[in-house]
Amino acid sequence: MGCSVLHIIGFDSSSDKAVLQSALETSVAVVASKRSYKELQKHCLRNICPPLVPVVPLAICIDTIGDCLKNGDVTVLASGDPFFFGIGRRLAQAFPEQKISVHPALSSMQLAFARFNIPWDDAAFVSLHGRSNDHWAASLLQHGKTFVFTDPKNSPDIIAAKLMDDCGKNATLNLSVYVAEHLGFESERLVTGTLADIAAQKFVDPNVMILVNPEDRLVTYPCFGLKEFEICHSRGLLTKNEVRAAAIHALRLPRKGVFWDVGAGSGSVGLEAARLFPELQVFAIEKEEEQWQNIEANRKKYAAWNMNRIQGEAPDSLQQLPEPDRIFVGGSGGNLKEILEICSGRLLPHGIIVVNAVILKTAQIAPRVLSELGFDVEISEISVQRYKYPEEKRVQFNPIKIIVGRKLS
Repeated sequence: MGCSVLHIIGFDSSSDKAVLQSALETSVAVVASKRSYKELQKHCLRNICPPLVPVVPLAICIDTIGDCLKNGDVTVLASGDPFFFGIGRRLAQAFPEQKISVHPALSSMQLAFARFNIPWDDAAFVSLHGRSNDHWAASLLQHGKTFVFTDPKNSPDIIAAKLMDDCGKNATLNLSVYVAEHLGFESERLVTGTLADIAAQKFVDPNVMILVNPEDRLVTYPCFGLKEFEICHSRGLLTKNEVRAAAIHALRLPRKGVFWDVGAGSGSVGLEAARLFPELQVFAIEKEEEQWQNIEANRKKYAAWNMNRIQGEAPDSLQQLPEPDRIFVGGSGGNLKEILEICSGRLLPHGIIVVNAVILKTAQIAPRVLSELGFDVEISEISVQRYKYPEEKRVQFNPIKIIVGRKLS
């Protein structure tokens, strides 16, 4: 591409006009949104305004940039800091050998927090650009303060309505929401309110959103290692602390994907998984009404909004679920062979199934069936004793076999 330069400039009212002028004078094209290009035309010095290359669809835009760079420089008008959830990353990947000159402006994140007088050094950042709206709540509400990059489909009103629908109005009453439209331009607008307030309005793109949740549960509980008394359960029916930790270790959970907790009981394994990885979609499958209520209580208590309750008996209740990356089988109701056969067919390549065997029948059936289904099978046996020092009184739990099946393809 010769000696041409790809100029990536953060464009708003605070942009360095001399830098912009210099880039435009040598450019054969300007890559921008229609709104930014109109703003550029208003403020162009010496009437220098190269023709527009629309930024979307991005794949076509990148091909066009490549063609234009053969004939001269190209100026890209980015939003704020191009390398903070911006187009800069994609352009650097697309043109690794190209000379690139980057001039960031204040990012929309910095401007938004400044406008609302909110410190941002302790905030989390989530981008919903181009993402489906199925599972937002866990990612957006796991922190006390979250900055959200929106898009026309995932606008603040839609996000707010979805959060209320997923979590319930009572669970989100104390959440404060801040929305900033057209930051850095004359049409800038700032809105503050509750989720209900935001859901009732309409917003013009581009905009960003800040969620502030004063009830940050992470302050109270660890991200992993809940104790039995902290988990809602019935009649002592839950996976014990030591066994739960070993099972989750054996599962080698991905940060994103789908996890089935089959025969979930109180849902303790799925709960820990959901809290560890907010972008992991957890499906807790349980047939008993009492346990189903415990799962819901735990989900609300720990804001584990990526934990989905499925009331029904396996294997029938598994048919409509998305294909899993990992499966934990804590209970089978006498249907272990059928459950494993269904799980084997639905499990994604190189996935893992972990079966906790409390009774001898489970310990005999699970390894044999998994092996026949083509899994690599490994078994660990855990025997737990508990006592406090210097006391000698010990509590002995029945040994449990943890059966791990790894799908080879």
